Amino acid sequence: ESDLAPLRDYLVALECAGVDAVIVSDLATVQLVRSAAPGLDIHISTQASCTNSMAARMWYEMGAKRVVLARELSLAEIAAIRANTPECLELEVFVHGAMCMAYSGRCLISNFLTGRDANRGHCGQPCRWRWGLAEERHPDVFYPVEETERGSFIMNSKDLMMLEHLDELAAAGVDSIKSEGRVKGAYYVATVVNAYRQVLDGAPAADYLGELEAVSHRPYHTGFFYGPANQSPTGKEYSQTHDWVAVVDSCQPEGEGYRVDINLRTRFAAGEELEVLRPGVPAQRFFARELRDEDGLRCDECVVAMRDYSLLAPFPLERGDLLRKRRG
Repeated sequence: ESDLAPLRDYLVALECAGVDAVIVSDLATVQLVRSAAPGLDIHISTQASCTNSMAARMWYEMGAKRVVLARELSLAEIAAIRANTPECLELEVFVHGAMCMAYSGRCLISNFLTGRDANRGHCGQPCRWRWGLAEERHPDVFYPVEETERGSFIMNSKDLMMLEHLDELAAAGVDSIKSEGRVKGAYYVATVVNAYRQVLDGAPAADYLGELEAVSHRPYHTGFFYGPANQSPTGKEYSQTHDWVAVVDSCQPEGEGYRVDINLRTRFAAGEELEVLRPGVPAQRFFARELRDEDGLRCDECVVAMRDYSLLAPFPLERGDLLRKRRG
């Protein structure tokens, strides 16, 4: 109840700021959007658990332009919903990222244990913590809980990845795809979005599967799209092939190359091979040369995160480019 008055003001502010749409799962919020900010499109959240065409039509009749379908649907079920809903109602599905073991992501564990409400976008992911067993008279004695010899993964889920199946999603009637991005860093979001954008624009999926290995992830799977999902990992922890090392601030010609000013994220040394991540183009590689610190002094390594450094590159870079390096 205490949310209603500030929510109305917030919706008005969003509309004035030029926001295109809001994602909602609450009936009162739908009504508030229509009355307080009628210029905002309404998208129905996956947490509304829309699993059939009657529910989708109900949301449409209430003013929704798009429905983010429940994550538990198969491709066949999505196609059936598409066949029985107005063509102008857009259907969206999740295609990439961490999946929640709770139905449609409605989990209360984080709120209960930490006060961080998953349903307000603040999940602490306690399902992925390392749990153990304790006895009340010996609270300092920790007994590991093991599902297999590799550990316990009962509440964990694999990560969703549908890069190789975008044509099948389109054939089922999906209008828009959604990647996990909440509480993710710029490097993760940029890498994943760029890979899916390239494949949507016609690039072979095989050319970009390696990009999705470059970010931190659990083992990938295809969720419920092809039937009941075996979501539990088999013991493999998070993995990634690359680290984000810097963001480019500026670039000027220098000698036969280009002096690139960067803000550091992860340390790297002179002579290491770096890759450039930029929207719309394949990654470019070069060897970092002639490193300088924020005082312009030559150095062998960039080490302090969030400090400014510079390097010499053989081709021009653009402001906002992300630099990464391969692990190991």
